[in-house]
Amino acid sequence: MIPRLVRPAVPAKGWQPWGALVPFLGMAFVASTVISLTAVLQSVGLVDAEENPIGLPGFIAFLLLPFSALAIVVLAWVRLVERRPLATIGLGGAHRARTFLCGLLAGVAMVTAIVAGIWIAGGLHVVAVGRPLHSLASLGSIAILLVCFALQSSVEELFFRGWMLSAIAAKFRVVWAVLLSSFMFNILHFDPRANWIFVLNVFLFAVFASCWVIRTGNVWGVMGFHGGWNWLLAVGFELRVTALDAHLPALLVKLTPVGSDYLTGGIEGPEGSILCTMVLTCGIAYQLMRYSPRP
Repeated sequence: MIPRLVRPAVPAKGWQPWGALVPFLGMAFVASTVISLTAVLQSVGLVDAEENPIGLPGFIAFLLLPFSALAIVVLAWVRLVERRPLATIGLGGAHRARTFLCGLLAGVAMVTAIVAGIWIAGGLHVVAVGRPLHSLASLGSIAILLVCFALQSSVEELFFRGWMLSAIAAKFRVVWAVLLSSFMFNILHFDPRANWIFVLNVFLFAVFASCWVIRTGNVWGVMGFHGGWNWLLAVGFELRVTALDAHLPALLVKLTPVGSDYLTGGIEGPEGSILCTMVLTCGIAYQLMRYSPRP
């Protein structure tokens, strides 16, 4: 049986958009919230011309304001226009906090494995260890960013794997819903400076997250996973997360990239590394092997 997240047992009481219209509707949601509010943050000096947050206040504003607005728009659309229960976009299920926390720890573990693999392969050089542990201010900033990344990443998962995946699957086959929503995730994370491996890895990340959501029937675990992934990349090693630099001392180990961009990820950080490709591919295989249709 198809999981209820992507083919809900309770049909929408309102208007559900045509499957081919969903990606364009999603782009309109992003343009009216994330893109427009990022422009506002640029105008007040919290984000630079290349959409990089400036300092800790800029990072906090960039992660909280645009994505909170996107969450409000998506939830309002689902409840007021499509008129379907929030469980149909993955917000149901039991033990939600525990599921989120387990996902967060899984994201931290996978990022650690990727970074460790790059280091073992000679792509990263150790500079210093645990400097923020001696600074309450640095630890406070790192803790604040954990909350901010948790919200930002949760909204992305709610948007792409909760709403968009289920809205497309309501009209098309599930496999097409996964591919199309993953393609849109890639489009909205496009960076002209990135190498082809980063583009591939963004797509693989989306497929991995989609498989997780379809297997479990909710988005809580993958919300935590995405948050832990982004947070540790940003603060754990003084490396870039999707080309963004948190400008904070490394929580664990300060590392500097050395060698080929195909190994280190270049400007995008470890997300642009071939080691990330390998780990995400294994993650997709793991999710598929664990999947069993629920009655």
